[in-house]
Amino acid sequence: MKTTNNSRLAIVLSGGGARAAYQVGFLRYIARAFPEIKISILTGVSSGAINAAFLANHPGNFTDAVWDLCEVWRHLTIDQVYRVDNPSLIKKVIKWLFRLGSGGIPKESPERGLVDTAPLKILLQDCLDPVDGMLTGIQENIRRGQIKACAITGTSYATGQAITWVQGDDIKMWQRPFRKSVKTPIRIEHIMASAALPIFFPAVQVGKKWFGDGGIRQTAPLSPAIYMGARKIMVISTRYRRSFAEAEIPMIHCYPPPAQIIGILMNAIFLDLLDQDARTLENINQLIPETEQSNQPGSRRVELFVLRPSQDLGTLAGEFEPDLPFMLRWLTRSLGTRETKSPDWLSMIMFEPHYLKRLLEIGEADAENRRDDIAALLA
Repeated sequence: MKTTNNSRLAIVLSGGGARAAYQVGFLRYIARAFPEIKISILTGVSSGAINAAFLANHPGNFTDAVWDLCEVWRHLTIDQVYRVDNPSLIKKVIKWLFRLGSGGIPKESPERGLVDTAPLKILLQDCLDPVDGMLTGIQENIRRGQIKACAITGTSYATGQAITWVQGDDIKMWQRPFRKSVKTPIRIEHIMASAALPIFFPAVQVGKKWFGDGGIRQTAPLSPAIYMGARKIMVISTRYRRSFAEAEIPMIHCYPPPAQIIGILMNAIFLDLLDQDARTLENINQLIPETEQSNQPGSRRVELFVLRPSQDLGTLAGEFEPDLPFMLRWLTRSLGTRETKSPDWLSMIMFEPHYLKRLLEIGEADAENRRDDIAALLA
């Protein structure tokens, strides 16, 4: 299907760890159904930052970039994201137990994160081919007019601010008390920082400050795309929207295990705010007549399309839990992942090939079921 190239079309890729494979399934349908599509503005946070950076940095067109990104996720394994060998995990557990029982005794090299994400950095370097850490393909695509801008968000543990690193031309920077933009070439450390799940993944140093997952303080997930001039936005959430009846069904029947508590916190931090921001934008659109357009954010209508999973990706993760490596499975079960019907936290670290393949399929099928809505946005 042929569509009009739109210089103000943006795509917003949210977080969710391994759930980002669902986003790639959506992109795979878009590339197949709308091969001439041109996405000018790409924004991402957490694992969505990896997908956004890959698309913005790719030397080919959008369709070629999506096919190559699909190949990365189709062949992805847990040990390409973080170390899961028994010696590494056991060493981490022992160090954390010592840290918890040390009473705050100063240590020369405090333990950072529950797992070692060195494999993820190697994977990004292989896929993105940086030059001195810099993704040179992004600037080349901006120069060629292939894209207008790319933005990735991280959270500063020093100030508590959400920092959006922006690379693009003719982009006016913005600043709010708890979120601001910084114009800079996108680098590997920006992506690693944005994808650093709190506690589980170690923080990443960017400049002189340490950063973690961008979803922690990103209170307005759509704002980077809007500030960069988007008139149409496609958002791919990884959060299943339950019906009223489903929302009343308890996920546990005992004292809440840590896995259940962590899962609720993760959803509140990374996924709930996206739905709230989408509702806010829809309300603003109703207040602004179509004939009264402005280039100022908040003073123009922005067409919005939001895709959400048709299945609970947390519940689905429980079906693939037995496929995890033994030591990792033992650790997650000790936190109570088998005691809840929807182990949302587990789904975020479930970089297991069969689970990822299923997410790709669901994302593509969900997109195809919304083909008329997508075509209306793009046409």
